[in-house]
Amino acid sequence: MLERVVSASESSEGVEPSRPVTSREDLLSRVAAGDQTAFGELYDDIAPRVLGLIRRLLIDHAQSEEVAQEVFLEIWQTASRFDASRGGASTWILTMAHRRAVDRIRSSQSGRDRDTKIGIRDIAPEYDHVSEAVEITIEHERVKKAMTRLTELQRQAVTLAYYGGYSHSEVASMLSIPIGTVKTRLRDGMIRLRDELGVAS
Repeated sequence: MLERVVSASESSEGVEPSRPVTSREDLLSRVAAGDQTAFGELYDDIAPRVLGLIRRLLIDHAQSEEVAQEVFLEIWQTASRFDASRGGASTWILTMAHRRAVDRIRSSQSGRDRDTKIGIRDIAPEYDHVSEAVEITIEHERVKKAMTRLTELQRQAVTLAYYGGYSHSEVASMLSIPIGTVKTRLRDGMIRLRDELGVAS
């Protein structure tokens, strides 16, 4: 079942398969009941997007495939936790993929930091990782606060495009609006974010 994940990179190089008639929400419901056929259909439908999002964050091809495999294992094991009233299946799955990729980045960075610290502890002062972590946390909070200053329409477009990994055309399709409107909302939203964060254009 999960061995299908290792071939995800091949699917992601071409055009994403057209979405089946069965919705992803319905497929997840069937997966929660242990339906392996539904799991296969769900994988075929969304694996290229999952791997694409992960590869944009990790860059490394081998690590991206490993993380994608972890994501689909988690989907298989936790599909019963999906709550359609809190959002769509795509958002649930891609959020999971984003979280797994970020966890891998943090794990890899932690390993590199540990090795570097051991290698240079006798010839250089220790780098203040606690201070760096605090600065990153503060920056994330600033961005989160700035996002609340956007209009709901701007925030929706920015979230889908920059956090969900969707293209402009996909966002337009999901929101049932012209692609020009999507671009306008993204442009206005990013300008507002830069202003709120005090970033020079």
